[in-house]
Amino acid sequence: MYENLKAIGITDVDQIEKYTVRTEGRADVLKVYYRRDKGDLFARSEKFKYPRQQKRVKVDSGSGSYSDMSEIAPTLRYVIEELDQIARHEEQETDVKKKILSDLRHLEKVVNSKIAEIEADLERL
Repeated sequence: MYENLKAIGITDVDQIEKYTVRTEGRADVLKVYYRRDKGDLFARSEKFKYPRQQKRVKVDSGSGSYSDMSEIAPTLRYVIEELDQIARHEEQETDVKKKILSDLRHLEKVVNSKIAEIEADLERL
């Protein structure tokens, strides 16, 4: 499934906690953080450097002047898309858990209210 992550050596995508991307000079630095317990031998994070793609862009067609620009490397863009899929999947799981817990608390209130109502009816008899 996550071919671009596998290409950079990330095989256990279930352990990914979060990631950051920042620019340092002429390179973008991707840092991937993993869930680790105390005493684990593996590192908590990994860094990957991607050189920025350099482009020469025409600024003004009338004067014919050009400007140098840099942008994120396509391979890094694909890796970030896969990391976003993983992050969204985890958010959806926690949202579902919160919804189920909320529904359970609501059901608990409804049942307690109904029990109190039935007990009051019994007292009147």
